[in-house]
Amino acid sequence: MTKPNWETGKNIWWQFSRADGAPWGLAGLWNAWTDKDTGEVHESYTMLTLNADDHALIHHMHKPDPKAGLDAQDKRSVIPIEAGDVDQWLAGTVEEAKQLLRPSPVEVFGAGPIVPPPALIEEI
Repeated sequence: MTKPNWETGKNIWWQFSRADGAPWGLAGLWNAWTDKDTGEVHESYTMLTLNADDHALIHHMHKPDPKAGLDAQDKRSVIPIEAGDVDQWLAGTVEEAKQLLRPSPVEVFGAGPIVPPPALIEEI
């Protein structure tokens, strides 16, 4: 996963992974629905996010809104689901699922600026 970091005043893309190398599981919703006019079945998907203004790492990401104060930037983060929590997310009650709506601790992340290959740097 990548995110833009604007702390320098220009976009520096950062790469995010898990520090342990495991894949990310992300909270999402899925639904199949039928268009009443055409009868066509559609599948809809979305990833859930939460406010990350107070997260020690994620709050640095995304371009600040110049019209909003520092306390109103609404930094967002996808919601990771740990491997041991998948059954709770998929088959638990609403209350059990709500318990999983939390950001990952900073220690879970492997993150840093993406360094372009030398050939690309020469072209810039």
